[in-house]
Amino acid sequence: MSASDLRCKAAFVGAGLAGMGLAPGYTHLDILGEAVAAALEDAGIDKSEVDGLFTANMDNILPTLVVGEYLGIRPKVALGTNTGGNSFVDHALWAAMALEQGLCNVAVICYGSVARTGGSAAPDQPPYEMRYRPREPISSYAFAAARHMHEYGTTREDLASVAVSARKWAAKNPLAFARDPLSVEDVLASRMISDPLSLLDCCLVTDGAGAVVMVRADRARDARQSPVYLLGCATAQTHRQISQMPDLTVTPAAESGPRAFQMAGLKPADVDVLQLYDAFTINVLLFLEDLGFCKKGEAGALVAGGAIAPGGDLPVNTNGGGLACVHPGMYGIFTLVEGITQLRGAGGERQVEGAEVALCHGNGGLLSCQTTALLGAASVL
Repeated sequence: MSASDLRCKAAFVGAGLAGMGLAPGYTHLDILGEAVAAALEDAGIDKSEVDGLFTANMDNILPTLVVGEYLGIRPKVALGTNTGGNSFVDHALWAAMALEQGLCNVAVICYGSVARTGGSAAPDQPPYEMRYRPREPISSYAFAAARHMHEYGTTREDLASVAVSARKWAAKNPLAFARDPLSVEDVLASRMISDPLSLLDCCLVTDGAGAVVMVRADRARDARQSPVYLLGCATAQTHRQISQMPDLTVTPAAESGPRAFQMAGLKPADVDVLQLYDAFTINVLLFLEDLGFCKKGEAGALVAGGAIAPGGDLPVNTNGGGLACVHPGMYGIFTLVEGITQLRGAGGERQVEGAEVALCHGNGGLLSCQTTALLGAASVL
């Protein structure tokens, strides 16, 4: 089986959120369970039919066992691969393969965390860099930002424009955690955390859970909601520690993106809306370049010109992203949920008119592992 053989063979038929922002008194499993229940209700599928489980988190070393037990399911296929926040976008490809091969019939991809109200176990740290006492993960992303500024003349104002655009989208989303107006000047004036990244260049720390349901394409045609098809998906990784990143201005998205586009038979110009993992403002600039939406070094000016904000030509993170909507430690699942929402035309005030193709991109580790997924409405089949 080649990657192209999986194009449009599986579809998302349910999506759910829970515990967005603050969930005091709940555990990560509590809100994860609520998100799964919401996704199954959205899909019109009973929990007893779920026989594929794909999950990861920062609290459980045996995530599929813990989550499966909590949900009360006994899956035929269970995958708990954890490469960071991109894991859930990566899981979509594995779920599609399992569905196509008949290993399972209903796959659930899910995540939950109470990182803000309940805390979370710290992930393992870079083994050879910790002696220098970096403030991780921020220091590593600051390295990438500083190098991009040095090589391409990117400014702090350019970075700040990413946060401002995210906040403008969040203002249109009633579930977003940070909805107050934000200016470039506000970002520049916020406390410096790891030069050149200030507090408002950094993602939120919130609670939150998300889940999606996937089935084979033949079943999706009779789904309760409009199905959203997996057109292409690919993952690439290059390093664990930032000191081993081959080029601080080029992420593995430069590999995952082209492969995902090839599988989907699409190009960047075909994409209507982007959901990019924005753990820090520099992420969005790097991903726009590496995924082919502009040339290397040009993303700063593109963003500063308003291209990714509401009304721009390249809508990015229409829910507000990790900078303004939700970021409970790992964000990837929320790129899928928002991509599905947009392609269903269910975005409300933030809906991108005529959206038929969405790019959902997950980031893991310290710009270490990247997954690119292309989703399409039935109209593009």
